[in-house]
Parts: sequence; structure tokens; C-alpha cells
Amino acid sequence: MSATTDDLLKCGDAQADSISGGHLVAKALRNEGIDTIFTLSGGNIVDIYDGCVSEGIRIIDFRHEQVAAHAADGYARQTGQTGCLVTTAGPGCCNAITGMATALRSETPLLHIGGQGATIQHLQGSLQEFDHVKLMSPVTKWATSVRSTERIADMVAMGCREAWGEVPGPVYLEIPRDLLDRSVDRKNCVIPASGHYRCSNRVMCAPEEIEKLADMLLHAEKPAVLFGSQVWNGRSHREALELIRALDMPAYTNGAARGIFRNDEPLSFDRTRNKALAEADLVMVVGTPFDFRLSYGKTVNPAAKVVQIDQNYAVIGKNHDITLGLLGHAGTIFRAVIDALSGRLEYGARSKRQAWIRELRQAEEKALEKLMPLFRSENSLINPYRVAYELNEFLGEDTIYIGDGGDVVTISAQAVRPRNPGQWMDPGPLGSLGVGTGFAIGAKLAHPGKEVVCYYGDGAFSMTAFDMETANRFHVPYLAVVGNNSAMNQIRYAQLAKYGDRGNVGNLLSDLPYGKFAEMMGGYGEEVHRPSDIAPALRRGREAIARTGKCAVINIWVDPQEWSPGTKARLKARMAGK
Repeated sequence: MSATTDDLLKCGDAQADSISGGHLVAKALRNEGIDTIFTLSGGNIVDIYDGCVSEGIRIIDFRHEQVAAHAADGYARQTGQTGCLVTTAGPGCCNAITGMATALRSETPLLHIGGQGATIQHLQGSLQEFDHVKLMSPVTKWATSVRSTERIADMVAMGCREAWGEVPGPVYLEIPRDLLDRSVDRKNCVIPASGHYRCSNRVMCAPEEIEKLADMLLHAEKPAVLFGSQVWNGRSHREALELIRALDMPAYTNGAARGIFRNDEPLSFDRTRNKALAEADLVMVVGTPFDFRLSYGKTVNPAAKVVQIDQNYAVIGKNHDITLGLLGHAGTIFRAVIDALSGRLEYGARSKRQAWIRELRQAEEKALEKLMPLFRSENSLINPYRVAYELNEFLGEDTIYIGDGGDVVTISAQAVRPRNPGQWMDPGPLGSLGVGTGFAIGAKLAHPGKEVVCYYGDGAFSMTAFDMETANRFHVPYLAVVGNNSAMNQIRYAQLAKYGDRGNVGNLLSDLPYGKFAEMMGGYGEEVHRPSDIAPALRRGREAIARTGKCAVINIWVDPQEWSPGTKARLKARMAGK
């Protein structure tokens, strides 16, 4: 990174002659617009804390680094800014790996600052000494170590720059303890001015590609578009809505894009995606790869023209041939296409698309009709579809919904419809269990005026729930709902299908009344055993949070013999060798 005098801000207070490395970190973070760090304390990083206190940066400390990493990830997703995780050396860094890998697969811009033993003790076996850079390299976009105190500030800025380059993602910056504690002459220290060393990542493809896409969209009779997480992460949802309305084009969403359209949007669909992909004459996939969530493209009509738009060159055309690939920021491309169309869709083409839309809408209604007996099941063993239905009925206009688990999340996606953009969060393509607690804390810190509901499987809840105490301590309570079947049930299905009764190995959990967990922390807890009690229990949980300011847990006992269609289908395909 090069910089001129005009491009740099002198660091610190002119009244002092020296500044410590930890304070340089804090000044650089503040200059990047980072107002919160997520951390667990350790001797290697305490001077960063002191610097953050001086700079007015909020410090949220956790009980486990994995949860801190998920919280930094969740905060970044909700704010659209860089998340910041700070861990100590050795196990502190190691504990954060799952969170970093989750952020990498989910394309979350995240700066992880890690401690290290003193440079003067390098390779002598100091406490918690470890090769963190090598450890973090596979789960980050960029990982390196700072070599001098004077370089700390611009290395922090460089890390933030890398986190946003091309496809956003996590980066790792190691700073040895003696470099953080050391004070240096502030005249030798500079902080690159934010905005002066970083270009916009709203990149657009070539103009001729825009014209080609506009022409393809105009002439398609049965188009379908799938918007993925990049559409929300890049805050391109308004342009996405304008595009589908300009073209009368049915739209589907996955990942973080769920909720970018209101439930009453006539061009938004969700239960007929397979039909649309199999019958469309043009399929446009935006901001999501042809990975397992799209059956690697196998469900797409072989005769369809396929358009793929993504910020990541590596995924365009991967797993499925394409007719046209466009590299760039979704919203920027959408805007250019809308301008190129300029009302050119003719009446005849629009009429054909209306027939296609009516066909899909009728199929949606039939799919919902088929699901309603499950959604309103009165079985004494509560059907998890009933829980999903009740959760959707319970959500408010400003409720952020988080799913953390296997089948409970998959099933909830059949019913839960977030009311606004950014109000759906899930483990993402890495499939990490345990994200919910950190996501909930990060989301509530980002939006203290919004309700946060996290629906866990009991296996996922037990992984990270002790940091619910962190939520209470920092006054960011949320409603935890547990779908409790006393098993790691998604995996259990595959084992039972393959091995019969011998499949009940390594996947059964104890019958634990998790409602008491909230009570232990001074909050409200309740056990639910009957379908009719779900809705009242959820309301009591909401009311208790408003009354006590602490998290509530509603533990719902669900039928362990009910699985999602996706779980069954994936096993069937695997058994058939597909």
C-alpha cells in the first residue's frame, strides 16, 4: 500500500510524543468506522482494549471465541460494515476457526486481529505460541503478521482493504505482544485515511455484456431468476425488485436474500423453485453458486439459456455450463440492465409471461395446500412443521429471524417468511451449527430496537448457549426457541435409513428441559408439549423479555420421527450414487 502525505492522517493526540501499538490498533479501527470489537480476553491483547476505551470503541467480551466470531460475522451482515474479532494467541485463535470458516463461505467482511508471543521469544516456546498465520490461511482471504509497531496502523487498514476486495470475506492479522505494548514516536506512525486507498467494489461488467443480457431477458417467454446472498450483502435488493417488475419476471431467493421482497409481492415465489428451474427457457442465477443448494445445477432445464452473475469469478460456470456469465456487483449490473431495457418489453411478450406467472402462482397455492395439514398438525408429538408455521405467524414487521440447526432450519424455511430485507440469518453454505447465539447478539447490537428470534435445534443450542449470559450482560436480549427432539436428527435419519436400528449411534441426546437454562440466568423459560400451547408460549416469552430485559427460552418438544424433504432427498440421491 503506497501513500502520500496528503493521503495520511497523523495518529493520536498532538500533546503526547509517543503511542503504544494497542492504541494504534484502536485508532486505525476507529478510522475504518469500526465501532465494536468482539473478543475474549487474553494477556496478549489487553493494550488493544485500553486503546479501544480511549477511542470510544465498544468492547463485547464472550465466554468462547467461536461465539465471538459468529457475533462479529452477524454484526457485519446486519450493519453492512466490517466486523472485528480480537482474540488472544494459541487456543484463543484456534477456537475462532469455525467462525472464520463460516464467514469465508458466507462472504462476510471480517477483520480478525490475533495476539502472539513476544518477537524476542520467537520459536522459544513462549506461552500460547503457535503458527496462527498458517492456521488461518485456509479459512481467510488474507493472513499475515505485523513486523513492527510503526506499521500496525496501516497493516490494520490493509487488512480492512483486503476484507472488501473483489468478493468480501474474512482476513487475519497477527500482532505480537511486545509490538502492541511498545510505545513509539508518533511522528513515525501514520494511519491511511479511509477512502483514500480503497476503490469501490461495485464493479460492473462490459457494456456489450449488459446489452446482450438485456436482449436475452426481453426475448425469454418463461424466465426465472434466483437471487442469492450477494444481493442482500451488496444491498442490491431495491434494484432487484425494480428489475423483476420491469420484466414481469418470477423471482426466487436463497440464503441472506430471503426477505428482500415482501410477502405480497406478486412476482416473488418460494415453493415452486424446482418447477421454475426445470421449465424456464431462461434461468438467471445471481450471487449464489451452483452448489449443493441448487443440486449443482442438475435441476435446471437442459434447454434453458443460463445467465450467471457473481462477484466471484471462480464460481461463474462452475458445475453448470452457462450461456452468459457476468462478473460484478449485482445492483450495479441490475441498474445498467434496467436502463438498457427502457420500456422495451412488448405487450405480446408480457402477455406470455403473465401466463407463466399464473401457472407458477397456481402451483404455489397447491404446494401450500399440501403443506397445511403439516403446518396445522395437532399430533400429540408436535410436528416441527407446526412449530415453523407458528413461528411465521408470530414474527413482527421488525423481527430478525435466525435459524441454527439442521432439519429444524430446513423445515422452518418451508414456512417462515421474514417481513423485510436482512431479517433472515442462517448457518450458510458451511452448515455450521452453533451460529445462532453469536448471530443473535450481533444482530441485536446492530439493531437494538428490533426483536431477534433464534430458532435452534437442541444440538445446536447446546453448543454455544452459555453466551446467552453475554446477551444479558450487555442488555441485548433475544427470544430463543428450541425444537427439541433429543437428537442430532438430520444425521440420525441417514444412519437409520442405512443401518436400521443400529443407526441410533452417536446421534442421540438427553431429554433436557432447556427452559430452565433461561431461568438460571434470571430470564423466562417454558416447556411446550402440546401444539396449541406454542403460540401462547411465544407471546409469553416476548412479554418476559420486555419485562425483565433478559433472554427467554421456549423449549418445544418435537417429534423425532419427522424429517425435511431435503434430508430424505439427499440421502436418496447419495444411495443412488448421484
